[in-house]
Amino acid sequence: MKEFSKISKLDNDEYYHSNEGYIIFTEKYHLKRGYCCNNNCKHCPYKMKKKNYERFPKKH
Repeated sequence: MKEFSKISKLDNDEYYHSNEGYIIFTEKYHLKRGYCCNNNCKHCPYKMKKKNYERFPKKH
C-alpha cells in the first residue's frame, strides 16, 4: 500500500480487495461513515432520493 493511504486504519471487515485490485467498502464501513457519497458503491446501505438529493438508509 502507498504511504498516504488510510486503508490500514480500517477494520478488516470494513473493506476487501476485488480480483482486479480495487478496494471495496462493506456495508459496515458505509454505516460507520454515516452518509452516501453518491459514487454508486457496491455495498452502500443508502439510496439517494431523486428530487431533493436527501440521503436515506435502505429499509431492511
